[in-house]
Amino acid sequence: MTEEPRSAEPRSPAAAVQLMNVGKTFDGVRVLRNLDFSVARGSVHALLGGNGSGKSTTLKILAGVYAADRGGTIAVHGRLHATDSYTASTARRSGLRFVHQDLGLVPDLTVSENFALEGGYPRLAGPAVSWRRLHRSTRQHLDRAHVDVDPRSLVRDLRPSDRTLVAIARALRDSDGGSHMTLVLDEPTASLPRHEAEILLEAIRGCQARGQTIVYVGHRLSEVLSIADRISVLRDGVLVADSPAADLDEAGIVTLMAGQTPATRGGEARRTAVGETVLKVDRLTAGPVRDVSLHVRQGEIVGVAGLLGSGRSTLLRAIFGQAGVEGGGIQVGGVPVAHRSAAAAMRCGIALVPEDRGADAAFPDLPLWENISATVIGRYWAGWRMARTTERRDSARLMRTFDVRAASPDVPFATLSGGNQQKAVLARWLRLDPRLLLLDEPTQGVDAMARADLHAAIREHVAKGNAALVVSSDFEELEALCHRVVVIRDGSCVAELAGAELTEAAVAGLTQIDRSKGPLT
Repeated sequence: MTEEPRSAEPRSPAAAVQLMNVGKTFDGVRVLRNLDFSVARGSVHALLGGNGSGKSTTLKILAGVYAADRGGTIAVHGRLHATDSYTASTARRSGLRFVHQDLGLVPDLTVSENFALEGGYPRLAGPAVSWRRLHRSTRQHLDRAHVDVDPRSLVRDLRPSDRTLVAIARALRDSDGGSHMTLVLDEPTASLPRHEAEILLEAIRGCQARGQTIVYVGHRLSEVLSIADRISVLRDGVLVADSPAADLDEAGIVTLMAGQTPATRGGEARRTAVGETVLKVDRLTAGPVRDVSLHVRQGEIVGVAGLLGSGRSTLLRAIFGQAGVEGGGIQVGGVPVAHRSAAAAMRCGIALVPEDRGADAAFPDLPLWENISATVIGRYWAGWRMARTTERRDSARLMRTFDVRAASPDVPFATLSGGNQQKAVLARWLRLDPRLLLLDEPTQGVDAMARADLHAAIREHVAKGNAALVVSSDFEELEALCHRVVVIRDGSCVAELAGAELTEAAVAGLTQIDRSKGPLT
């Protein structure tokens, strides 16, 4: 077997991973420039950056998905590899394990079968699979990662948060293999509420305690600061900071990512909306939702807080005509409605940005411009053909308005970063000027700057006399964005917070359940 090229001695023998003079060029455009940093063994090293910073490209190079430009070196646990010879097999043999935003799970297989795709199927005598042993070993791995799902469940039937946890548990499957394993996590908590994110963060700390190394990419800066030993920040393909986490704070990180001190967009003085009532929900019952009442007025953003399974997402779907209403009523603009479809809700001026944008809010393989025009496609039907040129031009204009960053309107939607995808979905709906905007986890998995842009767009829309109802697992977001927050527990409203009472801590305390009654299902 040919020895892989070695270009230099490791600059830091104590490093688990080193990138030296690593660059990447796409179609003549340099997206990474002379990247040079190292990850200490046994540490948690955070890699941060905004949309288009080169963060995802760096991870794909490290995974061997992208080949970096010639002339650079990647060292893993002291073994050097020239960038033009580094492959996915090299990464795997070197002990690198990845959980990407695309989780790599097969939806139509069970959790156990997804584990077996990586770890192999245990056998009985001959070719028969020992399903009992497979389910038992999978259960052990899930328990160690605090993931409460049935190994026999199909992945497609799991909630998005549970899919993420399963992918992480699978990556940690061989985490007892010693200190020569490096776990690379790309947005692992993006779809998780705070209490589940804390369970995951504790599992990561356990890996570190066993001597393993973690490369952590995240957008929740408070979580990053709570777990990272060191933080590297990328901006426009250049490493602009590499510092102990103790030397940074959230404001400083955002400034590094943006290249300037960002304008303050949150923390606005709360006011009481004085406009007419846009939405009135009266003793609504639908699925897990039981006897919920609330209202939203013009110029008002109302939050909905609750744990997974509380009924918070079902509430939005019922208002949008996607969940059967069993009792109670809904009024929009003072008129009772009984939507039986999303189309009927749209005709009443209601828009819904769902939680799982990839599955429920996009056509991933279609061009970006077609995704942006999906809500108004009828406008471009001219005689016997579509006015495609006009449709594409209008979408390009909206891209500029909402700062959707992409090489061109023609790129597939799936190739965009999470923040740009969410901006495109929001732009699609706001072009209809809906009087009621329903948002389920509107900033899940986006960076701090994209989050600020999304919040600004929501505030601007509501300020024109519209209203918004926002579900979020991020209680800090609810405090910063909303005028009032309604707390749902076990399907029922248990509290409403406003003014000085509306704090992240207060929302978190009210959403908790009595653990003596067992887990929420």
